[in-house]
Amino acid sequence: MRELILAMSMSLDGFVSGPAGETEWIFSGDQEAIAWKLENAWNASLHIMGGRTFQGMAGFWPTSTNAFAPPMNQIPKAVFSKQGNAMLPKKAGGSASTELQPGAESWADAYVASGNLADEISRLKAGEGKPIIAHGGATFARSLIAEDLVDQYMLTVYPLALGQGLPIFSDLAQPRRLELISSRVFPKGSIAQIYRRV
Repeated sequence: MRELILAMSMSLDGFVSGPAGETEWIFSGDQEAIAWKLENAWNASLHIMGGRTFQGMAGFWPTSTNAFAPPMNQIPKAVFSKQGNAMLPKKAGGSASTELQPGAESWADAYVASGNLADEISRLKAGEGKPIIAHGGATFARSLIAEDLVDQYMLTVYPLALGQGLPIFSDLAQPRRLELISSRVFPKGSIAQIYRRV
């Protein structure tokens, strides 16, 4: 069985974005942190995300030359949406100004999970191989957490307090204990913390 890892960046005060979804603070330019995140992005057999995050990423990664484009394009994806296959982008060839990167077609070939969240996650976990990495947004992350579907939390905490924003642990019915299994501090002050469900 594959484990489900929730990979999120958050502020010191526990927000994964500002009130309007602002996330520019995540891109700190800390090369060690970027290398660590990139290594972890490759350590997946499937990337999963909610519908809004999927649409944003599907419009960006296929033509991006960013260091994260290869794993984001080449590793299979699943999108959680009630819209069915209408959620998927159309397959298209790149033009000279928007050359498609290797694996770009994987966005149009993504599995659309439109059934019960716990059932769909159980079905995906039943596969063999590397872990499943879940990306936000906050609503999708909260749903995974509330239903206790996450095996590991890979949280990068940035040295910034937002004061307000979107949390991911706000839908817990009761406190949840986690075990810290690793922690790493990066030169510009962000800290990667990996927790396992107890």
